[in-house]
Amino acid sequence: MNTKIWDLRQSNNQLNTDNELNDIKVIFENGGLIAIPTETVYGLGADARNEAAIKHIYSAKGRPSDNPLIVHIYKVEQIQAFTDKLSKEVEMLMNEFWPGPISFIVPLKKGYLCESVSGGLDSIAVRMPSHPIGRQILKYVDMPIAAPSANLSGRPSPTTFEHVYRDLDGRIDGIVNGDQSEEGLESTVLDCTRFPFKIARPGSITKSMIEAVIPDSVTTIGTLDSEKPIAPGMKYKHYSPDTPVKILKSFNALPTSTSNWTQTAFIVPRSKQALIPEAAKFIPLCEDENDIKGANHNLYQILHQLDQDDQIQHAFIYGFDLNDNTTAIMNRMMKAANQSIIEGADL
Repeated sequence: MNTKIWDLRQSNNQLNTDNELNDIKVIFENGGLIAIPTETVYGLGADARNEAAIKHIYSAKGRPSDNPLIVHIYKVEQIQAFTDKLSKEVEMLMNEFWPGPISFIVPLKKGYLCESVSGGLDSIAVRMPSHPIGRQILKYVDMPIAAPSANLSGRPSPTTFEHVYRDLDGRIDGIVNGDQSEEGLESTVLDCTRFPFKIARPGSITKSMIEAVIPDSVTTIGTLDSEKPIAPGMKYKHYSPDTPVKILKSFNALPTSTSNWTQTAFIVPRSKQALIPEAAKFIPLCEDENDIKGANHNLYQILHQLDQDDQIQHAFIYGFDLNDNTTAIMNRMMKAANQSIIEGADL
């Protein structure tokens, strides 16, 4: 398959945007797959009403078919076609956080979306992204777009055009270039099919942020594994580079080991750089241990970088103390490291 490329960034003045958008719409209408930028990660989009297109998403990614997809919309009114009346609490949260990096799991009204989108569940996850190019596309095509991360299943999620191209060139119909994703981690997924609501997948919209709108409205569930997933990222191995990674906890002193560190990368805040062995490769995760936004933004880019550097054979990545703000990044790190943790004192 010849994968077409569109560059819709403002810096590119050579393209006729309306012609490009019409091209994208026609491909979606014909059941094609196109990777589009969002503020979280790049998504692999297809018409959520087209059964063949959705099954193609699963096959292109190598994704298990019981792992549900998130439906992306441009305006709230589109939800009415595939869910029953939303509760007042859900409407309040949508008004507060949309457009933005949060997905809401709501009851699914059958008959509009195709069966495969929900992974066999009677609920559906839906979100309204804030990325200007992503929104421009969603407005123009005027259809619900199912879009999991635009990568091979199990690989680190893509936050740049280059990440998508390396994984999916020749496997999908097209890729839209929209620069690096701002957030860097997938959206928060909030299960709103019961009350109190449950965070099914942590993201940059945190429990405390949600409860600032509706007090005492959120509980959490396990975010690493589930027998029957209700949201993307809850059951299968995710986010893992080929390079072996371990989480480094309590890293406050120089390693005492006499190991040869020349093929080892330390992915730590800049404030910890002086603590890594001189022979090791330093990759800055963020500025300091309080710079969670920077770490979120950089994580997947770094995981991709590991596999592009033949000199790096294994890596240690800084483990944050677990709190409301770090739950999302530690969730992704635990999966990337296959839950492998080492204390700094044991190096």
